Amino acid sequence: MNIAGNWRLQQQRYRLIGEMCEKCGKLIFPPRDMCPECEAPARTPFVFSGLGEVYSYSTVYAPPRGFEEFTPYTVALIRLKEGPMLTAQLTDVESDKVYIGMPVEMVTRKVQGGNDNSPIVYGYKFRPAGLG
Repeated sequence: MNIAGNWRLQQQRYRLIGEMCEKCGKLIFPPRDMCPECEAPARTPFVFSGLGEVYSYSTVYAPPRGFEEFTPYTVALIRLKEGPMLTAQLTDVESDKVYIGMPVEMVTRKVQGGNDNSPIVYGYKFRPAGLG
């Protein structure tokens, strides 16, 4: 990802900022121009707690280019406490210790980069809740 793209996404990567629909009250992550539920404009910022639980997960052994340094790593579908689901890498936990329903919390970690060709990109990952 280029540097400008990284800066544009900084708020939702570091603080899980989404939106709330003014019409139906649905909480949305990532932010969109329109509510996927009622199609009304959704422009009210909403800061998610960063707490959730593992809904599903898989361990990656053959990563895409740029993610090799973390191999193997576990990617999970996380249901946030407030409702929306998102996909994120898990950190600070061995893959054989992950389970459906595991409480997790968002943390900021290195996602990729740092070699001669790209800047380091930080973003959200999730770890077992209560480690910090």
